[in-house]
Amino acid sequence: MNRLAYIGFAIIAVIVVTAVFAPLFASWDAATVPDTALRLAPPSGTHWFGTDVLGYDVFSRVVYGARISLQVGVTVTIISAIFGMIIGAVAGFYGGFIDKFLSGYLFNVFLAFPGLLLAIALVAFLGAGLGKMILALCIIGWVGYARVMRGQVLKVREFDFVQAARALGASNLRILFIHILPNAIQPLIVQASLGMAGAVLSEASLSFLGLGIPPPTPSWGTMIEDARTTYTIAPHTLLFPGLAIALTVLAFNFIGDGLREYLDPKQRRR
Repeated sequence: MNRLAYIGFAIIAVIVVTAVFAPLFASWDAATVPDTALRLAPPSGTHWFGTDVLGYDVFSRVVYGARISLQVGVTVTIISAIFGMIIGAVAGFYGGFIDKFLSGYLFNVFLAFPGLLLAIALVAFLGAGLGKMILALCIIGWVGYARVMRGQVLKVREFDFVQAARALGASNLRILFIHILPNAIQPLIVQASLGMAGAVLSEASLSFLGLGIPPPTPSWGTMIEDARTTYTIAPHTLLFPGLAIALTVLAFNFIGDGLREYLDPKQRRR
């Protein structure tokens, strides 16, 4: 695994520890205005990242905002990967009409719409809130995993050990879950690490558009939206949540690239 992957793991480890132990790291309550007279205060020893337009401590809100981003990223990735893995495996293993319906029609219906645009429509219909946003992102996120799994199952099901299991009378479910899936799941792991980055970015985008977590719960996307009118006079209100999003997405991309190289011997560096 390359060095960038280890850097990515280190960054994510710091973010996870910070999010889990947010009350220990945050110097102020993220939902409490410390002093309205200190609105848009620059970074200082008291407020390390300064304060925003309402007087909230930016550092504390960035720390607590990591909880939302990671919660959305992990939940959306796990649900989407499991659902997509099952649908893709069924399509690739059984083929015929089932594969034609799932990959030829169902997949294309979801792929016909831009993912973020469909998520915006779903959240606007369902309403704002953490659970509804996660549901919307899962609805648009499973297709990528399903396509990857379908392609892998189509390849693995032709291997000799699968044909041997079939000749010995193994049931379809046993062949699929015992012989095929364990040997087809590696690309899905890479897809999941990259999907985490996409989920974090999608959550920030929806929050920026006002379709995410209702205030005063801190969210990196909401913080950037609040900074739109103040970043020229108080650039720190935009800089720090933007850096948090960029570092998180970059770290997951580093991890995904590292896992791809590690799991595929053909891509390993000599």
